[in-house]
Amino acid sequence: MSKEPGFLKKALWSVRHGIEQTLFSDNFVIADLSPYDVVHSDGIMSVRHYQPLDESKIEVAGEQIDVEDDATRAANIPVLLVPPLAATSLIFDLMPHRSVVRYFLARGFDVYLVDWGDVTADHSDLSLESYVMGWMPQIVDSVVSHSKSNELSIFSYCMGGLLSLMYLATSGDDRVRNLVTVASPVDMHQSGITGKFLSVVYKPAQAISSILNVSVLDMPAKMFHVPGWVSSVTFKLTNPIGSVINSYEKFLNLWDREYLEESLTMSKWFDDMVDYPGETIKDMAVHMMIDNRIAKGEMRIGKAKAHFKKIKCSILAFAGESDNIVSVKAAHKILDIVSSTDKEFCVVPGGHAGVFAGASAPSHTWAIS
Repeated sequence: MSKEPGFLKKALWSVRHGIEQTLFSDNFVIADLSPYDVVHSDGIMSVRHYQPLDESKIEVAGEQIDVEDDATRAANIPVLLVPPLAATSLIFDLMPHRSVVRYFLARGFDVYLVDWGDVTADHSDLSLESYVMGWMPQIVDSVVSHSKSNELSIFSYCMGGLLSLMYLATSGDDRVRNLVTVASPVDMHQSGITGKFLSVVYKPAQAISSILNVSVLDMPAKMFHVPGWVSSVTFKLTNPIGSVINSYEKFLNLWDREYLEESLTMSKWFDDMVDYPGETIKDMAVHMMIDNRIAKGEMRIGKAKAHFKKIKCSILAFAGESDNIVSVKAAHKILDIVSSTDKEFCVVPGGHAGVFAGASAPSHTWAIS
């Protein structure tokens, strides 16, 4: 074990790292490094296919994992990673030792990933219909075509899980053999203070809309466009004490480059969130939040109707035991709305981010998947 440097060296390294972080903060971000090819694109959306690992072993959360051979890869059906809308795709490929992409590659899977793209105010008209009815069929078709497999599995996080559920509920696509959802809020009336508020305003909101003959859905999408920084601030406010502690720990460890790289890479996840399109926000606010349609088993998406009982694939759902954004009850509801006979629910350590990519995620969420 290397000896910890003395006070003077720590001070010098702290000054150097502080200046570098101010001027070149991306020098400390070690994410999105796994090589890939883009196999499909449409507008700002694209589908990545990750290249096989060229190592025989990789380190994941301090443990050495053997990389499976080509025969195992050929026997496995491909995995499609579906991120939420607010976070960039780099959350699936964080530090090499904390990368979902590298983990599944090592386990012998052909790995594909959806990149929803850089949403701006010019994309306010993107709706749930755009994602679910427009892009998801293209995404699944491109994976099946490129992999030359008749089936695939989906591994999704948060809103990515809801989009995947909506796609299956409208299409009934039996090429999706397995669906894994991580911290996906199926029952939005069951998520903490926000859920209680939504359950209370549900009936009054319906009454007001009926009396006044107005609906959020009729209003201009640009009014509801949410910049990425708003999502970032909102996310941090769910755990303000944690944010303060994190900043304090960064200051104390400013001398330690390895610590800074890990901390600032994770911070980029929350600091650089993506805009939410106004039309999508309108759909979510009315159908998913106030009316809680997914939890009720049916939901209108554009001109189509999603029937969640159409879903018969194997389901594995996760919730974080300390998640203060998506409660265990909110995530568990998925088991009630699908027709799948092979379904399982797991509560694992971690908050909303930790359950997906925290220090214990590889030995819990990833390993169980």
